[in-house]
Amino acid sequence: MADLKIIPIESLIEFRENDKDFALVEVLSEDQYEKEHIPGAINIPEERIKKVIPKKFDKNFPIVVYCASYSCHSSTNSARKLIEMGYKNVYDFKAGKRGWQHAGLKLES
Repeated sequence: MADLKIIPIESLIEFRENDKDFALVEVLSEDQYEKEHIPGAINIPEERIKKVIPKKFDKNFPIVVYCASYSCHSSTNSARKLIEMGYKNVYDFKAGKRGWQHAGLKLES
């Protein structure tokens, strides 16, 4: 089984700046996503990961999951589910929305 990979904010910004083909997935509820999310993110709540991800992405496609902050465990739980499902390029952006904001970057609604 693949190891859990934590992605620092610098790497996430690098992915975006270099137009890397990857999915940025907020795993919080629809309400929390609609309130504010990282620009370019899609919303797949943690409890729907196993059902929705296989319909959208193949097992080699890079997927970055995030939630609210370091103290939120939804992104780590979701990343582990994806790894168990056989996904090979899964990254957990542990800092989440709070880390994004603390870096001076904007969220969108």
